[in-house]
Amino acid sequence: MAFISSGYNPDKPMTDRITDIGPQKYDHFYPPVIAKNKGKWLYHEIIKPGVLVHVAASGDECYTVRVGGARLMSVTHIREICEVADKHCGGHLRFTTRNNIEFMVDDKAKVEPLISDLASRKFDGGSFKFPIGGTGAAVTN
Repeated sequence: MAFISSGYNPDKPMTDRITDIGPQKYDHFYPPVIAKNKGKWLYHEIIKPGVLVHVAASGDECYTVRVGGARLMSVTHIREICEVADKHCGGHLRFTTRNNIEFMVDDKAKVEPLISDLASRKFDGGSFKFPIGGTGAAVTN
């Protein structure tokens, strides 16, 4: 049998089990501040449209900048989103259920450079590639 030659033991099916089938567990990809404070968040505030601060019981803060996304995105656009995340957020970002994008940083000093970078990226026609907003009393995607 092919399984016997590969070391599979039907009496102990979990021994040497291959576990890399399928996607990895989602919490392996949390930003460090999110992983450290999971389930321990006290509150969040909207600083300005599209910018939130989440405060944990430990005093840690996580700042989120939400930008409008599209339901269908090109590979080029996704690569640009990843470029922004790598440059400002340690590679971390999140897609919301309504296809918006949230860039997360752990320091207030990182918020304004992120916002400036997002605002500087425009399509050839002049519209923003990453319009900031969609929180509070605002129009969302």
